[in-house]
Amino acid sequence: MKRILACLILLLLLASIGIVFAEEPKVVEGATLPTGGQTQAPANIYSPQSGREGVAPTALPVEGATRAPVIDSGDTAWVLISTALVLLMTPGLAFFYGGMVGRKNVLGVLMQCFTILCIVSIQWVLYGYSLSFAPGSGFWGGFSWSGLANVGFAPYKDYAATIPHQLFMAYQMMFAVITPALIIGAFAGRMKFSAFVIFTILWATFVYDPVCHWVWGVGGWLKDLGALDFAGGTVVHINAGIAALMTAIFIGKRNGTTNKVILPHNLPFTILGTALLWFGWFGFNAGSALGANELAVNAFVVTNTAAAAAGLTWALIDWIFNDKPTMLGTATGAVAGLVAITPAAGFVSALSAIIIGVLVSVFCYMAVTLIKPKFGYDDALDVFGVHCIGGIWGALATGLFASKAINPAGADGLFFGNPKQLLVQAAAVGVTVVYSFVASYIIYKLIDVVMKVRVTKKDETIGLDLTQHHENAYTIME
Repeated sequence: MKRILACLILLLLLASIGIVFAEEPKVVEGATLPTGGQTQAPANIYSPQSGREGVAPTALPVEGATRAPVIDSGDTAWVLISTALVLLMTPGLAFFYGGMVGRKNVLGVLMQCFTILCIVSIQWVLYGYSLSFAPGSGFWGGFSWSGLANVGFAPYKDYAATIPHQLFMAYQMMFAVITPALIIGAFAGRMKFSAFVIFTILWATFVYDPVCHWVWGVGGWLKDLGALDFAGGTVVHINAGIAALMTAIFIGKRNGTTNKVILPHNLPFTILGTALLWFGWFGFNAGSALGANELAVNAFVVTNTAAAAAGLTWALIDWIFNDKPTMLGTATGAVAGLVAITPAAGFVSALSAIIIGVLVSVFCYMAVTLIKPKFGYDDALDVFGVHCIGGIWGALATGLFASKAINPAGADGLFFGNPKQLLVQAAAVGVTVVYSFVASYIIYKLIDVVMKVRVTKKDETIGLDLTQHHENAYTIME
């Protein structure tokens, strides 16, 4: 009876989407989005992550005249807040992952997340931002902005015309921080801390920075191809997720997983982490509008909508196949929904977001429960199953559901008359998957040859908290 009820709820949800989806807004040639009472040109109805050049924040006073970009205090305030929200996601991820590992490894996971925050923040200022965003049409942007040379407080109009250039740099820094942090869920409890530090530095430099430049940087070839990635589906989630799969395969299974499943030691930690991630994701997606404008509002709404639809769908799937809806499943589904809507947030409507959220839980559930057991890799916390699979679906869904009625500076997708966009999205996905997997493997093998990546069997049995950090998360009388 419970399974029948859950199936009916899911069918009702899908049916309601189908009925309303027919009323999707259509593009009216020459129409413009509302501008909040402005009589001049609309403010920032675009995003640099969109792969399209934007519009000027205000109309020129005299035809043919030029005007330097002007800092907008409202846009600056919103992006400052969004930067802090995205930073919060890394500690949130620490709790999300920390609750799912065994009690002997929880501090190790927290330590890795906070260490990445420190390492990548320094790397980004020294040369990471330059490699990612300095103008250039090569492998990466080059070193012309190393040490933040020429990255001042005046806006850099090719990225954000109404906020200080240094604020754009800081905002993008938080994306660079959380991306390698996602990978640690795949090798939880098995990697030496020393090897982890070196892997993080090399991966950020030779994997994240080039892919970021290709998709978002001035002169990036995937950007010029027309690939849409509003807030990081390709750059962040596919990139990290496929690297996580590589690590899980080559580092080997955890000791003790052959005969039993290692259960989460503290689900309330995981739920706390989920809440922090959901909260921070509004900065991740809505902040990528780089202004307090209509596009930010759309990204905010679709982010929450997709997460809600995906969380509900995973709970219903649990109910159907496992007799009971679970808190861990609901949290996992919500995160999958956030992942999938990330590349599409600035291009799709709320109704499309529901479909994206429903289907991502189906795809990710299959990856976690069918594909992972079939192939036998030990992706401890399902980074590949949630982030890579969810990111791939989100990138392809952008090619299906993107609409210029939502973002005139974007593109229409397949369902709005432009099948080419789906092909472009698929190409960007394929390139990122292949490059990230191969480059991550080379980095991993080089480190393994020099110093061995995996801890000893004895250290793994004792746990990384004690063997790598000489600390215990809990003081308990045994």
